[in-house]
Amino acid sequence: MAPANHSNSSSLPFLLTGIPGLEALHGWVSIPFCFSYIVTLLGNSMVLLTVRLEKSLHEPMYYFIAMLAVIDLVFSTAVVPKMLGVFWLDLREIGFEACFIQMFFIHTFTAVESGVLLAMSFDRYIAICNPLRYNTILTTSRTIQIGLLCLARGAGVMTPLMCLLTSLPYCKTRVIPHSYCEHMAVVELACADPSVSDLYSLIVATLLVGTDSVFITFSYGMILRSVLRLPSQEARLKALRTCGSHVSIILLFYIGGLLSMYLQMFSFGLAPHVQVLVADFYLTIPPMLNPLIYGIKVQQIQEGIFRLLGQLAGLSISQADKDKSDVERRRHHQKSFISS
Repeated sequence: MAPANHSNSSSLPFLLTGIPGLEALHGWVSIPFCFSYIVTLLGNSMVLLTVRLEKSLHEPMYYFIAMLAVIDLVFSTAVVPKMLGVFWLDLREIGFEACFIQMFFIHTFTAVESGVLLAMSFDRYIAICNPLRYNTILTTSRTIQIGLLCLARGAGVMTPLMCLLTSLPYCKTRVIPHSYCEHMAVVELACADPSVSDLYSLIVATLLVGTDSVFITFSYGMILRSVLRLPSQEARLKALRTCGSHVSIILLFYIGGLLSMYLQMFSFGLAPHVQVLVADFYLTIPPMLNPLIYGIKVQQIQEGIFRLLGQLAGLSISQADKDKSDVERRRHHQKSFISS
């Protein structure tokens, strides 16, 4: 019987639980996730549109912010629609391939975001510590190359992990006690020894997060040292404000990720639904907050968004006035025709 189960494992779908123990409250639980997804779509799309249309924002710093917006959109779209389908319509079934594709997108773009955050710290380091060479070191083409390198690195390290996971036989229960195809929850369903994939994922996570966080810490340490040496207090405050948004996003990303990972590895006596909710919020809250942080702390982004909204409002008003004048013109022609 075991070989038959092994051979047919790839054709059988998985079943997502949603929030274990809170199935009766899925309708209420879905409200914050739906709200966060809507804000994520609107906020990140607005950031992308602003960076695209505002020529004053065609600089490496804002290109990196646009990259984060794309990552957040892909990240959220890979998780939230299926999650809401489970909450609203009880669409718990997810295909074998679809499950691992979702997992691939989650882990790949987590690695990509870590790389982009590292690139942003390097960008701020050059801008503050070596401003005279900034335009020659970080050109537009190099910025795009860095983004593509981050994407290639994320996909390159995650592809072998997905190959290892899909090669495992899944002949236990097909029920995943989670809202999405979370790595550890899926691996527990395997009826073979997953030690190789576990070791690989641990090494990759340690190297990626560890290396990136060390270089980010070093960059901001050098930035802080340079900022404190600036003669003008206004210049020091301006530099700190510029880096403040980046530091906020970095802390949100790494602290949230570590908390989610450790709660999945060690329960600490917490109920299963608490662990799942923490993991769900980690995937949905940062993509929602990132564009809000840009809008609040990066003045150029904020001004660009206001100008864009003003232009859109002006177009709407001018279009309304045009429609109104067209209506009045038609009425005038009708009156003239009747009187004649």
